[in-house]
Amino acid sequence: MIKSIKIKNIEDIEKVNRIVCKYPFDVWIHGKSGMADAKSILGMFILKLDEPLTMVVPDDAATDKLFKELEDYLHYN
Repeated sequence: MIKSIKIKNIEDIEKVNRIVCKYPFDVWIHGKSGMADAKSILGMFILKLDEPLTMVVPDDAATDKLFKELEDYLHYN
């Protein structure tokens, strides 16, 4: 499953990382500068925050609670 996500600053990186680390499935953030494991705070620092980002989670993952916790960052088109 793919969702657009907006991460504006270091504090957002820390909050998103803290949230996704609670879940047992993989969460990836993709941007033009590369892709990062959202559970790796250091990995997320490779992302350029001024470009469009997408969050990728497995299609079979139970994501309702995750998306609720991340609602301030997710953009629904």
